[in-house]
This record gives sequence, structure tokens and C-alpha cells, in this order.
Amino acid sequence: MDFLLLPLLSFLVGIVVGLTGIGGASLITPMLIFVFQVPPAVAISSDVVAATLMKVVGSIKHWQQQTLDVQVVKWLALGSVPGSLFGIGILHLIKHKAEHNLNNIMLHLLGMTILLVTVLALVQMLLLTFFPKLQLPELPKFDLTTQLGCLQTISIGAFFGCIVGLTSVASGSMFALVLIAFFRLDARKLVGTDISQAAILLLFTAFGHLTLGTVDWGLVLPIWLGSVPGILLGAKICQVAPQKPLRFMIYSILMMVSLKLVY
Repeated sequence: MDFLLLPLLSFLVGIVVGLTGIGGASLITPMLIFVFQVPPAVAISSDVVAATLMKVVGSIKHWQQQTLDVQVVKWLALGSVPGSLFGIGILHLIKHKAEHNLNNIMLHLLGMTILLVTVLALVQMLLLTFFPKLQLPELPKFDLTTQLGCLQTISIGAFFGCIVGLTSVASGSMFALVLIAFFRLDARKLVGTDISQAAILLLFTAFGHLTLGTVDWGLVLPIWLGSVPGILLGAKICQVAPQKPLRFMIYSILMMVSLKLVY
């Protein structure tokens, strides 16, 4: 493996994550599988551990800039953390019952999750861009000052946390859709809140994946070397960069990657 290429590509992915809040696992995991020929189970687990430090550093930067909503982060994490641990428990069960199928199962889960996330995000962005006056049915806004709003937030966090535990994907992309749909966060706080809740979620998910025995530190360290400075740079640029063209480009890439993973 070219250990100069992996930090370089990870640096570019780090910029994308800091800039848009999306694309961490969705880009790094397929990159490990297709470019570096890493088995899917090892790629997913190693990426979870690597992404944790990247998201923690990014969340600290956004917290210093006050570009996050602390209450939303807290209540989502109360659901997503146990949800992700449940997902990892399912992986342990799969590994115990059918270890030879673990890579194949995780490859298809990964592809389907990226495809679902990308299609939903792309459709939403295109509708908002080309049909700004289109009146779509509005989803209910979660009110975190009420008990119901807190329970709704915990529930949706648990559901998507389970997906993250299984695939390492959607800690940013899927939760970004949740933040837009149910919390109506402004663009300034959306990215920071998304990265911060993902940091807490991935911290616990990483410990779970370490118990699977599929983490390769020879992959984790080069990814850290590139992605950490990348996400710091991206978070800084986030305040001034246009988001829509970047997101459209990333979603287009993810669409092609997910189809390749599935088929």
C-alpha cells in the first residue's frame, strides 16, 4: 500500500467533511475497499476508529466558533450511542454465526446505506434548488423544550445510530438530513452540530468495533495524519464557502460509489 497516497487522500476527505459535514465514512471506506483493496469488514472498522479523531477535532473547532447547537447534540447522542452499540452487537452475532460471510454482508449493507442517504439528500437539494416555491408537506419540528420533543429526538437518534454501528456510514450524512428536516437549523450551525453529534456517536462506536478485532492500525494512523489537518482547514473555510455546488458534486460521487458497492 502507498502510505503517502492514503494520508493525501484522507487530507482531501477531511477538507470535505469540515466544509460540508458529509462524506467521511461514505468516502474513506469505499476508498479503502476500491483503491487499497482492503477487506470490507477491516475497512469499515478501521474507518470508524479513524473518523472518530477527525470528528472530535472538527467538533472542537466548531464549538470554539460557536457554530453548533449544544441541546440538539446532547439529545441526539442519548439515542444514537445505545443505537450504535446495538448495531455492533448484531455484527458480533453475524461474525459468530457466519464469519466467512461478514465481509460480503457488510459490503452490501455499506452500499445500500450510502445509496439511500445519497438519494434522499440529492432529491431534497434538487427540489430546494430548482423548485424553491414548491410547497412540500412539512415534517414536524422537534421541540426540545418538551418531553415529547426529547423522546422523538432520542428515538430517531437510536434508529440512525444502529445504522452507523452496522456500516460506519451516515454519522454525518443521514443526521444532516435529520437536522434539516426536524430541527430547521440554519446553515451556519448545521455543519457544526452535525459533526459534533457524530463525534460523540463515533467515540462509542469505535470502542465497539475494536472488540470485533477488525481494526487495522496501519490504516488508522495514515488516515489520522491526513484527515485531522484536513478537517481543521475545511471547518475554517466553511464560514465563507458556497455549500450547494460542493454538496451536489459530493452526492454525485457518492451515488456512483454506492452503486458500485451494491452491484
